[in-house]
Amino acid sequence: MSINVTPIKAYTDNYIWCIQNTRLCCVVDPGDASPVLAHCQSHQLTLTHILITHHHWDHTNGIDDLLVAFPDAQVIGPHNPKITQITHRVKHDQVITIEWAQLALHVLEVPGHTLDHIAYMSSLGVFCGDTLFSAGCGRLFEGTATQMHQSLSKLATLPPATNVYCTHEYTQSNLNFALAVDTNNQQLNEYQTRVHAKRNQGEPSLPSTIGQELAINPFLRCQQPSVIKAVTDYCNKPLTSPEQVFAELRHWKDQY
Repeated sequence: MSINVTPIKAYTDNYIWCIQNTRLCCVVDPGDASPVLAHCQSHQLTLTHILITHHHWDHTNGIDDLLVAFPDAQVIGPHNPKITQITHRVKHDQVITIEWAQLALHVLEVPGHTLDHIAYMSSLGVFCGDTLFSAGCGRLFEGTATQMHQSLSKLATLPPATNVYCTHEYTQSNLNFALAVDTNNQQLNEYQTRVHAKRNQGEPSLPSTIGQELAINPFLRCQQPSVIKAVTDYCNKPLTSPEQVFAELRHWKDQY
């Protein structure tokens, strides 16, 4: 029985990723229950697992209503007491198995956007919440620039073919900034053209891949001379480490 990963749209730019076969499903970061319930009803699916990456409301607000409809569903997430509905709290290097999908999910701690942030790596790809976006990364709401740089570096070591399932459709705006930083990156320019074509057809720009992001995402390219020069010119001071480049790059993006 084949397994598919389907984006369920929520709010203005969220994707709730649904791992499903013809009868059962698992969702990642359901900030809104309504579109998930509609998807389950239209496809006659039973929800068995809810995966949470971090505590922000647009990733968790749908949990309660989903548990009313599917009271046996397991809720898997980080060790954060703010997310009271979690039934299985997980930590770095722990493996969760979804039996019906024959899917092993390896937990990665990726703090930066929030301190509790985790990602789930599997044969389907990495479900990374708000840590890594296509052509961008999450804001630093709780963690430090060093923590986020370390977390992104961890994701960057995954196999290049790994699909990247992030939670927001930010790709076009991220690409505008990426091109301001890495203007002469031909792969970046070509990627922007492909993304625009997809979005003009109403298609998601996601998933990306780790290999794609290593080629075009400035936040994964803080050791590249072109990115270092652009960031140094922006902040007008010498930068002696990739962590410093990342910190100034994130500040630049916040002001962009």
